[in-house]
Amino acid sequence: MTNGKCCAGCKVVTLVVGVGALNWGLVALWNLNLVARVLGTGAAAKAAYVLIGIAGALKLLSLVKACPCCKGGSCETKK
Repeated sequence: MTNGKCCAGCKVVTLVVGVGALNWGLVALWNLNLVARVLGTGAAAKAAYVLIGIAGALKLLSLVKACPCCKGGSCETKK
């Protein structure tokens, strides 16, 4: 990230990773799984965990290769 500017996709990924990290913190401290409490233990919770996992992988990838927006380029699609 440069100059505090980042694309909406990167912000969403960061938000989802943050939610996942907070959930793991709650599990470790108070054995409280907020995702399971809010979404239950069915398909909705499983989908949330998959999305959190994908967001985590994208965040790790961003340590090696930043998106064009975050490097100061443009995220607009080329015509």
